[in-house]
Amino acid sequence: MTAEVSVIGRHPFTARAAADQAHLRVMATTDLHAHVCPYDYCADRPVDTAGLARTATHVRNLRAAAPNAVLLDNGDFLQGTALGDYAAEVRAVTDAAPHPVVAAMNALGVDAATLGNHDLNYGLGFLQDALAGAGFPVVTANLAGIPGVRPYVLLDRMLTDGAGQTHPIRIGVIGFVPPQVVKWDRRHLEGRVTVRDIVDTARARVPEMKARGADIVIALCHAGIGADAHAAGMENAAVPLAAVPGIDALVAGHQHLRFPGPDFQPTGRVDPARGTLHGKPAVMAGSAGSDLGVIELMLARRGAGWAVVGHDAVLRPIAKTGAAARPVPQVESDPAVMAAVARDHAATLAHVRRPVGRTTVPLHSYFALLADAPAVQLVAEAQRAFVARALRGTAHEDLPILSAASPGKAGGRGGPDHYTHVPAGQIARRHVADLYPFPNTVRAVRVTGAGIAAWLERAAGVFNRVLPGTADAQLLAPDAPSYNFDVIHGLRYRIDLSQPARYDHDGVLVNPAASRIADLSFGGVPVDPRQAFIVATNSYRAGGGGNFPGLADAEVILAAPETNRDILQRFIAGQASIAPVATGAWGFVPMPGTTVLFDSGPGAGAYLDDLGAVRIAPAGTTPAGFARFRVTL
Repeated sequence: MTAEVSVIGRHPFTARAAADQAHLRVMATTDLHAHVCPYDYCADRPVDTAGLARTATHVRNLRAAAPNAVLLDNGDFLQGTALGDYAAEVRAVTDAAPHPVVAAMNALGVDAATLGNHDLNYGLGFLQDALAGAGFPVVTANLAGIPGVRPYVLLDRMLTDGAGQTHPIRIGVIGFVPPQVVKWDRRHLEGRVTVRDIVDTARARVPEMKARGADIVIALCHAGIGADAHAAGMENAAVPLAAVPGIDALVAGHQHLRFPGPDFQPTGRVDPARGTLHGKPAVMAGSAGSDLGVIELMLARRGAGWAVVGHDAVLRPIAKTGAAARPVPQVESDPAVMAAVARDHAATLAHVRRPVGRTTVPLHSYFALLADAPAVQLVAEAQRAFVARALRGTAHEDLPILSAASPGKAGGRGGPDHYTHVPAGQIARRHVADLYPFPNTVRAVRVTGAGIAAWLERAAGVFNRVLPGTADAQLLAPDAPSYNFDVIHGLRYRIDLSQPARYDHDGVLVNPAASRIADLSFGGVPVDPRQAFIVATNSYRAGGGGNFPGLADAEVILAAPETNRDILQRFIAGQASIAPVATGAWGFVPMPGTTVLFDSGPGAGAYLDDLGAVRIAPAGTTPAGFARFRVTL
């Protein structure tokens, strides 16, 4: 079992190390997503479960208690909050005013970092400017063509052994990003970068690192813990990557989950109790600074170098969560990190509090995975209006225009507070970001009726199969992100939960003959599989994000530079007030005598009356703090 680190941060390896043995502590953050301060800019309130400033206190305490330590970041640090958007879209990143997240990482003393896929969302020019201020090397081996980013770095450090003697050590750090990034951010990357398979790249580069004197190699893998077996171009390649000879420890990410821990099931190669992949120590430290991953390595002299002879892996959360009504903070914010971003934090707050319009009805996502939601429909309406104007006078103007939108925030891995909630009244910029949290740009694609049906079948994969007559089945499939539940507005259809999903939550075709989408119609007429439609969507989806069938090869007829969030803001500002109402575009096929359990945020109970004919009743609270409801199908 994993050895427990004491409260003051000492580890048994420190006490056990003898002459020519040394304890090396490897600390790692991942998927910070521009969460530096413990603050929710959309809700405009402090939070206890996020923020590098809180994680930093763990870092400083653990660094002080270990004779040898390094701190690494596993990518997706530039994008994800209003602070990141402010740095990218409002104020310039310069030598005198470095990116606030980079400034915070400098203040904490990060030794090396890799890129995540979202670090490319704002374009290569901005990325280069942001990284210019970094006091640490940034490495990504399988994505070439980004100025200032190298495949790997060799960190030369002095290591103190158990007898108090110091020796040189060369620590190799190599980084990886999902190959799919070239599709997800095609508008920024096409023709400018080249990408390779993660495992193939490691097999080529790690021997090179060893030949250049790397005593140990740590892989920063901004990819998840997926299948054991390697498949070319796989997105979540952490497990087969760990099998590459020469890699000694691995930091995983991208999935926003925790490892070691119960988020993963054991397999022949994955041990979530000990925190190993292929027997090698690994961590995945949640997201937004929720945890600090800590890998403890016992090293022994081997000739002129060092080798790993023992290891542990643990997570250090910044707050205790679970059965408690509210998270309990475990650490306070680090003053130096808070000071590094104080000016930008204040400027971000002023920016997001500026009013842009009004709504006469509350807009929320509490039930967006249960019934048609006005908050999602508002986004779809803004997209459709923008595309309709853009296509006037073109060869496509006479085709019917639909609009695909999904709830960007609807619980799941983000926890019970991860929901859109805009009260009736004034709409500020922060509310627009709450309605649309991603920096995607507008796209319009031409799709046939058959393609529409496949699109909706993929979206319906967020639901579990429910057999008729079942009592209290779980409605939502685990690990299915809400942003992949596209509702295509302008159509009417129902979802038959008694049928198996055609696609799993990764978009893999698992039941080719299955069909959950029923009564699909447009204008009161069944959709003809050969009929052509225009669908307003976003750059992530049109570029293949979510692995939706047919979309990667669909005809993109509009690639606008405007972000979906900007066109939503203009749509709201262009009206005296807005009052979107659910149109009932979709619902479930009735299943008499069948009930399901649906989990939502604690504030959901106040909006039960908005669900109309949906038969729903409170059913308690989950251990994780979600409000639970029983729905009669």
